[in-house]
Amino acid sequence: MGDCCSGGCAADTPPVDARYRRVLWMALLVNAGMFGVELAGGRAAGSVSLLADAVDFFGDAANYGISLFVLGLAPVWRSRTALVKGATMGAYGAFVIGSALWHLASGTVPVAHAMGVIGTVALLANGLVAALLFAFRHGDANMRSVWMCTRNDMIGNVAVLLAALGVWQAGSGLPANPAAIVELRR
Repeated sequence: MGDCCSGGCAADTPPVDARYRRVLWMALLVNAGMFGVELAGGRAAGSVSLLADAVDFFGDAANYGISLFVLGLAPVWRSRTALVKGATMGAYGAFVIGSALWHLASGTVPVAHAMGVIGTVALLANGLVAALLFAFRHGDANMRSVWMCTRNDMIGNVAVLLAALGVWQAGSGLPANPAAIVELRR
């Protein structure tokens, strides 16, 4: 304990890299902006894929905000924060499944063109954030979680684009329109 009084405990909290803090702020702003774009676009297009991605952008903006908050805290708090972020992503998954089931039951057909355009913008936004975070991908659990979320978001954006392609080809909210399959067989 005497060692802490003389400043020895400061080793538990490494100095905050100013570049990393700036990158997190940029990532937070990009994600908050894309949340608004995808929320409005997802509602207008009737797209669960875009709404799910909007919720993910919101979660990522919160993730970056939390990461900024815990930067100066002890490693134990940064690792616990990474665990909470993982649990939150599980809740987003439950939301997406529930929304997909709701749209399936109501027969909503998303607007493929809007999904494609907004999905492309989202992929570019996440690509920018990934490029900014690339240099910081080997840090503590909190830094790695930020990098992995962004990398995984790009995979999700590709899934949105594939969903848009499927909607465009099938003319349905389902992966394959049963009527179109019957028509192809004739």
